[in-house]
Amino acid sequence: MATEATPPFLLESIVLLGTAVVAVPLAKRLGLGAVLGYLGAGILIGPHGTALFHNPETILQIS
Repeated sequence: MATEATPPFLLESIVLLGTAVVAVPLAKRLGLGAVLGYLGAGILIGPHGTALFHNPETILQIS
């Protein structure tokens, strides 16, 4: 039985969506807009935050 490989960008998509799902309601609760929640999520997982993505060009197509 052959093992199927994970589709490309699956892990990156899950991280981006998961962070957005947490950041946007948190920003709304603080009285900020959804756009600021998305920006905060991007800063958090970007190369200058927790550095989950060291090279932004790798996720440019899915972000």
